[in-house]
Order: sequence, then C-alpha cells, then structure tokens
Amino acid sequence: MSCYPPSTRRRAARGLGHQTAVAHDGVRALALASEFRPAIALLDIGLPVMDGYELARKLRASAGGAQLRLIAVTGYGEARDRSRALEAGFDHHLVKPLDLKVLVQLLS
Repeated sequence: MSCYPPSTRRRAARGLGHQTAVAHDGVRALALASEFRPAIALLDIGLPVMDGYELARKLRASAGGAQLRLIAVTGYGEARDRSRALEAGFDHHLVKPLDLKVLVQLLS
C-alpha cells in the first residue's frame, strides 16, 4: 500500500500514539521543533524558504538534535539524493509515494 498525502502520514502517526505538528516551510518547522520537541520528524526535502537538507542540519545542531530521528520524505530518489540526505543528517530517506508499512515500522 502506498501513502502519499500528508494527512495519511499524520493519521498513521497518531494511530501509533504519536502527537503531530505541521509546518509548511523550513523556517517555521525549525521554530516549531524548538517548541514541540519531537522525537521523530518527517521532513520534505523540497520545502520553501529553507530546504529539508538545511533544516536537517539545523535540527541536528539544536539542543536535543542528536537524539531526533529524521526521516526524509521526498520525490528525489536517486542514489545521489539518498547520499545527500544522509550527509545532511537524516536517518532514513523515503521516496514518495510512501509505503505505509515502512512508515509504520519507522514510527514504531
């Protein structure tokens, strides 16, 4: 089963007992993370204002960032894209449309 819409990802996370928060650009996501203090972050690479790579680096450098599980959610699926995501600090790189089973395993 594939899972593309963000609403489906939020429902999956909530179904596993996670609280969720949403930001629509990297700058807001960084501010929200300092308030919300997530354990897991699903980040789109193609965010406006600040892309997901820069956001991942900034989250890793923030207080508690080393323990944060970062999951890239992107349409960029080439080997170079995966390498770039890992170099930026992501733990996992998922290509859209997402496989719901894989997402559930990463959120568990």
